[in-house]
Amino acid sequence: MKIGFIGCGKMGSALIQGVLAAKLSEPSEVHVHDRVAEPAEVLGTESGVRVVRGNREVAAASDIVVLCVKPEDALPAVTAAAGELKNKLLISIVAGITIEALQKAAGPDCHVVRVMPNTAALVQKGASAYATGRGVSDADVDAVGRIFTSVGRAFPVKEGLLDAVTGLSGSGPAYVYLFIEALADGGVMMGLPRDLATKLAVQTVAGSAEMVSETMMHPALLREMVTSPGGTTIAGLAELERAGVRAAVMDAVGAATMRARELGGGDAEA
Repeated sequence: MKIGFIGCGKMGSALIQGVLAAKLSEPSEVHVHDRVAEPAEVLGTESGVRVVRGNREVAAASDIVVLCVKPEDALPAVTAAAGELKNKLLISIVAGITIEALQKAAGPDCHVVRVMPNTAALVQKGASAYATGRGVSDADVDAVGRIFTSVGRAFPVKEGLLDAVTGLSGSGPAYVYLFIEALADGGVMMGLPRDLATKLAVQTVAGSAEMVSETMMHPALLREMVTSPGGTTIAGLAELERAGVRAAVMDAVGAATMRARELGGGDAEA
């Protein structure tokens, strides 16, 4: 597939690497522009993708354009490329910018899809959710699925849920990193060497997530399996409940969701 990327920061670069690794495109079929020239040039040298001078050139050379810029730069970037987006697929991974706003900037004949990925895409373990605009075809949806499953898993949702996806899985890696850090700090506090405590914390979180994924059991049931009456785990869980950890995580998702809505100037209909 001929695919272009407007912006090639960490997420854009991860998607490009995923597309190339999955052999969805040859390097010569991938066109990239970033307003900061250096990362684009480095990416072009390392991967063989073609670096072009502007957003319009990206769109002209591509059937699919992936928008990977900051929210404040998104609509100007699309407007600059709009003349070359007719009957093409525009995929935006920009938080908060609605399909309606993107459609207005891109023109009525552009097919618009919004996707919210997360940074685990950098290690091909990403969680992405996508919503489609009017005129998006089955072939467009298939292309979106192939691109984002090249770096993890992808799930269709209504656009009105994308801000909540941002709050949960988009921002969620930061919450998990904080938990890993705190888990390791607890081990250090109890006498474990820092390096060992970090390795144990990382493997514990990774293994626990894999258990949920492989068994598809509710997390509460898996938690009960390791919580013996009067044992060490229930003692630790009681402290977490007293500290309000569960409520704090839920509030974090809510706060991030509300911020995503602020970035977009409102929320789409769910």
